[in-house]
Amino acid sequence: MSSETPFQISVPDESLSLLRQKLALVTFPDELEDAGWDYGVPLADMRRLVDRWANGYDWRSQEARLNAELPQFTRDVEVEGHGTLNIHYIHKKSETKGAIPLLFVHGWPGCFYEGRKLVPILTQTSPDHPSFHVVMVSLPGFGFSQAPAKKGFLPHQYAEVCHKLMLALGYDQYVTQGGDWGFAITRKIAHLYGPEHSKAWHTNFPVVQRPTLFTQPLAYLGMLLTPLTAQDKAKFKRSDEFNLKGRGYSAEMSTKPQTVGYSLADSPVGLLAWIYEKLVAWTDGYVWDDDEVLTWVSIYWFSRAGPGAPGRIYYELGEGSLETQGSRFLAYEKTSIPLGVSRFPGEILVLPKSWTTGLGNIVFDREHESGGHFAAYEKPEALSQDLRDMFARGGPAFGVVTGKNGYD
Repeated sequence: MSSETPFQISVPDESLSLLRQKLALVTFPDELEDAGWDYGVPLADMRRLVDRWANGYDWRSQEARLNAELPQFTRDVEVEGHGTLNIHYIHKKSETKGAIPLLFVHGWPGCFYEGRKLVPILTQTSPDHPSFHVVMVSLPGFGFSQAPAKKGFLPHQYAEVCHKLMLALGYDQYVTQGGDWGFAITRKIAHLYGPEHSKAWHTNFPVVQRPTLFTQPLAYLGMLLTPLTAQDKAKFKRSDEFNLKGRGYSAEMSTKPQTVGYSLADSPVGLLAWIYEKLVAWTDGYVWDDDEVLTWVSIYWFSRAGPGAPGRIYYELGEGSLETQGSRFLAYEKTSIPLGVSRFPGEILVLPKSWTTGLGNIVFDREHESGGHFAAYEKPEALSQDLRDMFARGGPAFGVVTGKNGYD
């Protein structure tokens, strides 16, 4: 494995010029006068965002701010069967002696930007709560990481990249946090590298398959004998709505990601609509500033492999089938290391607590009154507090990383 190389985001002037040219040539579709959000992103929103992107938004200032806020690096990581990939990551060390190494793993349509608000909070030094050395990886094919060149790059390969990165940074023992694909990848890390290296994991996306007599017999019997509460019914309603009306993106990327990739790579307006819809629909009343949205989408537009590459993770897990992708994502794979769960009501899939006991050794479980799919961005204080409480002195995962308690 190569040594660490400092990295600064520096988009070529030619790329900025090309973006402005493409935005100037936009052709908008028509819209039904009473469509609202029922048919997708409203035309008024797109007109406003595109105008801002073309005429008022300053990428250079956002680029400079990210470079100043986030210590960024790249490193070559060898992946079995896939050669060497150059991986981009954030590595912010706490000044606290014995701080806990924590790996944050994003999903789609996330990237390292999704976790940026956590960095200054989790690295704070205090005698009252644990502190963390924070590593945020750009998954292969996302952001400024190199993409795999061959088929078959599965969650265990993503887990291999993450694990090897943590070892290369000197963290023989570490903990993880992830939602969306970060959930699947950190679960795989826990399964493959715990308890020797991966000592505990935390997720804000606790999803599993419906309990069966064979996978979770106690939860299955409880499901048969105990009627659903009003709260559980509300949760199912949220999940059913997502399954019925919100999975079109997954169906496309799970079956033909290359096809939609042409549109995403060629049209910044198409990419903006593709991602903006999810930012709004998957958050819980979060009020997005236009420049927040445009920075998020710009990272995809200027990404190393292009905005079509991240969608391939959906195809690979399901081998071209939406049904297979879903069942494998929710597959039963119980882990033994301590697991923490944060539950946000605006999550895209919200399941009864009794079902998620099958995830593993849950030692921390907290429900929140608000928040959605992008908890690290929507509710960074709440998510950070959950991590602090999980690993605090007297907490259920205190001292899991040998000699790393996160206190002075």
